[in-house]
Amino acid sequence: MTDAETETPDVLVLRNGTHGMPVEQYAAAIRERLPNTTVELARTPAQERAAIENARFVTGMTLDEDLLSAAANLEVFACAYAGTGHLPLDTLEQRHVTVTNASGVHGPNIGEHVLGAILRFARCFHVGARQQRRREWRHYKAHELQGSTVTIVGLGAIGQAVCERLEPFGVETIGVRYSPEKGGPTDEVLGFDGEAFDETLARTDYLVLACPLTETTRGLVDHEAFVTIDPDAVLINIARGPVVDTDALVDALRSNWIRGASLDVTDPEPLPEDHPLWTFENVQITPHNAGHTPKYYERLADIVAENVRRVADDPSATLENQVMP
Repeated sequence: MTDAETETPDVLVLRNGTHGMPVEQYAAAIRERLPNTTVELARTPAQERAAIENARFVTGMTLDEDLLSAAANLEVFACAYAGTGHLPLDTLEQRHVTVTNASGVHGPNIGEHVLGAILRFARCFHVGARQQRRREWRHYKAHELQGSTVTIVGLGAIGQAVCERLEPFGVETIGVRYSPEKGGPTDEVLGFDGEAFDETLARTDYLVLACPLTETTRGLVDHEAFVTIDPDAVLINIARGPVVDTDALVDALRSNWIRGASLDVTDPEPLPEDHPLWTFENVQITPHNAGHTPKYYERLADIVAENVRRVADDPSATLENQVMP
């Protein structure tokens, strides 16, 4: 089957890929799961605009207003990211388009990223690496993860994956979520109430941010939070940069209000070359890379293929990872 074999495909894959992986791999993974379904990959802007005109089921990383305006018959947009805030959600809602996301795809790889960051600071591997570069055979103090308190803000698929991977290490876990009454896999679950959250910060050794960026979480970790948090604590942000007040973070690092930080996301992003965060030896920076996994398209194709089957069986069916309506 060629990428432009059918004028109106059952599934249209838009041209933007992610993590440097060819989007052809994504289209191939969907075809493998749906051998009796026509799957078209639009490789140019012109092909996208022509193919989307009559397409009912479209998947891709982004969908802007201009391209959406050409989609006369769109029924489902399967976003290939876990977050959907970059999409024209108001217009999609007005058009009665069902939107799904890639929630769950990142669980294993980001869970491992967080665990690696925690162990790095627990055993002070960054100190050992610095001394190795200097060829210094000199003992240094380290920490022990067992018995620590790890607070995980956000108990979605990623937060749950982090919690699962921490289970063998003998730590106490606290989960923070919008609906604490739902419970979760952590030893304790609480909401974003100011007093309860402050009390949690005061006894946290590792603060893991795995929450979406909302009005509630924007600037959640600010100056007051850094004053409140245990000065021996480590911040790990794999959520979104603006969840942390960057100026407050720099001040906290300079004032030794925290032991260190592991940042996969920053504000601004990309982080400018002259930004002071680059200069701290107790800050680990990765370029929004925690989400990378060679299995990304495979896991995503599993979700999309299942939803194509559901729509074929019942156009009004609730879809996996449905976020709207």
